Amino acid sequence: MSRFGKCGQSEHERFRDAHRFEHWYRDNTVYLITSRCSDRYHAFKSEASKDVFWDRFTHYTTEYGFVPWVTTLVDNHYHTLGYLRVGKGLGQMMRKIHGSVAKMVNDFLPERRRPFWRDEGGRDYFDGCLRDEVQCRRAYRYVLTQCRRHRICADWQSYRHTRMEIELDRGLKRAIELQAFMYGVGYPRYDRPKRPK
Repeated sequence: MSRFGKCGQSEHERFRDAHRFEHWYRDNTVYLITSRCSDRYHAFKSEASKDVFWDRFTHYTTEYGFVPWVTTLVDNHYHTLGYLRVGKGLGQMMRKIHGSVAKMVNDFLPERRRPFWRDEGGRDYFDGCLRDEVQCRRAYRYVLTQCRRHRICADWQSYRHTRMEIELDRGLKRAIELQAFMYGVGYPRYDRPKRPK
Protein backbone atom coordinates (compact mmCIF):
# COMPACT_ATOMS: atom_id res chain seq x y z
CA MET A 1 0.00 0.00 0.00
CA SER A 2 1.31 3.45 -0.91
CA ARG A 3 1.78 6.17 1.66
CA PHE A 4 -0.62 9.04 1.22
CA GLY A 5 -1.00 12.57 2.53
CA LYS A 6 -2.72 15.71 1.42
CA CYS A 7 -2.19 19.40 1.77
CA GLY A 8 -4.82 22.09 1.57
CA GLN A 9 -4.85 25.73 2.49
CA SER A 10 -7.63 25.30 5.06
CA GLU A 11 -8.93 22.83 7.60
CA HIS A 12 -12.42 23.21 6.12
CA GLU A 13 -13.29 20.72 3.40
CA ARG A 14 -15.85 22.94 1.66
CA PHE A 15 -16.05 26.62 0.76
CA ARG A 16 -19.19 28.25 -0.69
CA ASP A 17 -20.71 24.83 -1.26
CA ALA A 18 -17.73 23.64 -3.33
CA HIS A 19 -15.00 21.20 -2.38
CA ARG A 20 -11.74 22.99 -1.56
CA PHE A 21 -8.70 22.34 -3.70
CA GLU A 22 -5.97 20.26 -2.09
CA HIS A 23 -2.75 18.59 -3.17
CA TRP A 24 -2.47 14.82 -2.73
CA TYR A 25 0.97 13.48 -1.85
CA ARG A 26 0.95 9.78 -2.64
CA ASP A 27 3.90 7.44 -3.04
CA ASN A 28 4.24 5.32 -6.17
CA THR A 29 1.83 7.34 -8.30
CA VAL A 30 1.38 8.61 -11.85
CA TYR A 31 0.66 12.35 -11.71
CA LEU A 32 -0.67 14.93 -14.14
CA ILE A 33 0.67 18.35 -13.18
CA THR A 34 -0.21 21.64 -14.81
CA SER A 35 0.36 25.31 -14.09
CA ARG A 36 -0.32 28.62 -15.77
CA CYS A 37 1.22 32.05 -15.44
CA SER A 38 -0.96 34.56 -13.62
CA ASP A 39 -3.37 36.49 -15.85
CA ARG A 40 -2.39 34.08 -18.66
CA TYR A 41 0.67 36.26 -19.21
CA HIS A 42 3.02 34.99 -21.95
CA ALA A 43 6.11 34.82 -19.76
CA PHE A 44 7.60 32.02 -21.90
CA LYS A 45 7.28 33.76 -25.24
CA SER A 46 11.05 33.95 -25.73
CA GLU A 47 13.28 30.94 -26.29
CA ALA A 48 15.54 32.18 -23.47
CA SER A 49 12.70 32.01 -20.94
CA LYS A 50 11.70 28.57 -22.22
CA ASP A 51 15.31 27.42 -21.79
CA VAL A 52 15.22 28.60 -18.17
CA PHE A 53 12.07 26.58 -17.57
CA TRP A 54 13.58 23.39 -19.04
CA ASP A 55 16.81 23.78 -17.08
CA ARG A 56 15.05 24.21 -13.73
CA PHE A 57 12.36 21.62 -14.51
CA THR A 58 14.98 18.99 -15.38
CA HIS A 59 17.10 19.86 -12.35
CA TYR A 60 14.34 19.62 -9.75
CA THR A 61 12.43 16.69 -11.24
CA THR A 62 15.69 14.75 -11.16
CA GLU A 63 16.42 15.83 -7.58
CA TYR A 64 12.98 14.75 -6.35
CA GLY A 65 12.68 11.56 -8.38
CA PHE A 66 9.81 12.64 -10.60
CA VAL A 67 10.14 10.79 -13.94
CA PRO A 68 8.44 12.83 -16.68
CA TRP A 69 6.84 10.76 -19.41
CA VAL A 70 5.67 13.69 -21.53
CA THR A 71 5.87 17.46 -20.93
CA THR A 72 4.77 20.44 -23.01
CA LEU A 73 5.57 24.10 -22.41
CA VAL A 74 3.72 26.85 -24.29
CA ASP A 75 3.97 30.61 -23.85
CA ASN A 76 1.89 30.86 -20.67
CA HIS A 77 1.57 27.36 -19.17
CA TYR A 78 2.87 23.82 -19.07
CA HIS A 79 1.60 20.28 -18.54
CA THR A 80 3.56 17.23 -17.48
CA LEU A 81 2.63 13.62 -16.89
CA GLY A 82 4.98 11.30 -15.05
CA TYR A 83 5.73 8.94 -12.20
CA LEU A 84 6.66 9.94 -8.64
CA ARG A 85 8.03 7.32 -6.26
CA VAL A 86 7.96 9.41 -3.04
CA GLY A 87 4.89 11.63 -2.83
CA LYS A 88 5.95 13.88 0.04
CA GLY A 89 8.55 15.52 -2.23
CA LEU A 90 5.95 16.86 -4.66
CA GLY A 91 5.27 20.11 -2.79
CA GLN A 92 8.96 20.95 -2.37
CA MET A 93 9.72 20.05 -5.99
CA MET A 94 6.97 22.36 -7.25
CA ARG A 95 7.97 25.17 -4.89
CA LYS A 96 11.57 25.01 -6.14
CA ILE A 97 10.68 24.72 -9.82
CA HIS A 98 8.23 27.60 -9.62
CA GLY A 99 10.37 29.80 -7.38
CA SER A 100 13.54 29.46 -9.45
CA VAL A 101 11.75 29.79 -12.80
CA ALA A 102 9.85 32.89 -11.63
CA LYS A 103 13.01 34.57 -10.35
CA MET A 104 15.06 33.84 -13.46
CA VAL A 105 12.37 34.45 -16.11
CA ASN A 106 11.43 37.76 -14.48
CA ASP A 107 14.92 38.97 -15.48
CA PHE A 108 13.86 38.67 -19.16
CA LEU A 109 10.52 40.39 -18.81
CA PRO A 110 9.86 44.12 -19.24
CA GLU A 111 8.20 44.21 -15.81
CA ARG A 112 8.35 41.84 -12.86
CA ARG A 113 5.38 39.49 -12.56
CA ARG A 114 4.11 39.07 -8.99
CA PRO A 115 2.62 36.61 -8.52
CA PHE A 116 4.21 34.75 -11.42
CA TRP A 117 2.18 31.53 -11.14
CA ARG A 118 -1.49 31.74 -10.17
CA ASP A 119 -4.79 30.75 -11.67
CA GLU A 120 -8.14 32.40 -11.07
CA GLY A 121 -8.66 30.20 -8.00
CA GLY A 122 -5.39 31.34 -6.43
CA ARG A 123 -3.59 28.03 -7.00
CA ASP A 124 0.01 27.83 -8.17
CA TYR A 125 -0.46 24.45 -9.81
CA PHE A 126 -2.83 21.53 -10.19
CA ASP A 127 -1.73 17.97 -9.52
CA GLY A 128 -3.84 14.92 -10.09
CA CYS A 129 -3.15 11.30 -9.14
CA LEU A 130 -4.30 9.25 -12.09
CA ARG A 131 -6.93 6.62 -11.41
CA ASP A 132 -6.46 4.10 -14.21
CA GLU A 133 -5.11 3.32 -17.67
CA VAL A 134 -7.98 5.10 -19.44
CA GLN A 135 -7.36 8.36 -17.60
CA CYS A 136 -3.63 7.97 -18.22
CA ARG A 137 -4.10 7.53 -21.97
CA ARG A 138 -6.33 10.61 -22.12
CA ALA A 139 -3.92 12.73 -20.08
CA TYR A 140 -0.91 11.59 -22.11
CA ARG A 141 -2.61 12.44 -25.40
CA TYR A 142 -3.74 15.80 -23.98
CA VAL A 143 -0.17 16.77 -22.99
CA LEU A 144 1.33 15.45 -26.23
CA THR A 145 -1.06 17.43 -28.46
CA GLN A 146 -0.84 20.83 -26.78
CA CYS A 147 1.03 22.35 -29.73
CA ARG A 148 -1.88 21.42 -32.01
CA ARG A 149 -4.49 22.67 -29.52
CA HIS A 150 -2.71 26.04 -29.38
CA ARG A 151 -2.16 26.16 -33.15
CA ILE A 152 1.62 26.22 -32.84
CA CYS A 153 2.10 23.31 -35.22
CA ALA A 154 0.25 20.19 -36.33
CA ASP A 155 2.79 17.58 -35.20
CA TRP A 156 4.22 17.47 -31.67
CA GLN A 157 7.51 16.17 -33.07
CA SER A 158 7.98 19.51 -34.82
CA TYR A 159 7.61 21.47 -31.58
CA ARG A 160 10.82 21.68 -29.58
CA HIS A 161 8.99 22.29 -26.32
CA THR A 162 7.05 19.03 -26.28
CA ARG A 163 9.30 16.38 -24.82
CA MET A 164 8.38 12.73 -24.75
CA GLU A 165 10.73 10.92 -22.40
CA ILE A 166 8.78 7.66 -22.07
CA GLU A 167 6.39 6.24 -24.64
CA LEU A 168 2.86 5.72 -23.40
CA ASP A 169 2.72 1.93 -23.69
CA ARG A 170 6.05 1.51 -21.90
CA GLY A 171 4.99 3.87 -19.11
CA LEU A 172 1.60 2.19 -18.76
CA LYS A 173 3.16 -1.27 -18.55
CA ARG A 174 5.51 -0.16 -15.79
CA ALA A 175 2.78 1.74 -13.89
CA ILE A 176 0.56 -1.35 -13.94
CA GLU A 177 3.45 -3.51 -12.66
CA LEU A 178 4.05 -1.03 -9.82
CA GLN A 179 0.32 -0.62 -9.12
CA ALA A 180 0.82 3.13 -9.50
CA PHE A 181 -2.79 4.07 -10.25
CA MET A 182 -5.54 4.87 -7.75
CA TYR A 183 -7.97 2.20 -8.85
CA GLY A 184 -11.44 2.49 -7.37
CA VAL A 185 -11.14 6.17 -6.40
CA GLY A 186 -13.81 8.19 -8.18
CA TYR A 187 -12.98 11.13 -10.39
CA PRO A 188 -15.87 13.63 -10.71
CA ARG A 189 -15.16 14.53 -14.34
CA TYR A 190 -15.56 10.91 -15.41
CA ASP A 191 -18.34 10.07 -12.95
CA ARG A 192 -20.83 12.53 -14.45
CA PRO A 193 -23.76 11.03 -16.35
CA LYS A 194 -23.30 11.06 -20.11
CA ARG A 195 -25.42 13.55 -22.02
CA PRO A 196 -27.78 12.11 -24.61
CA LYS A 197 -26.72 12.73 -28.19
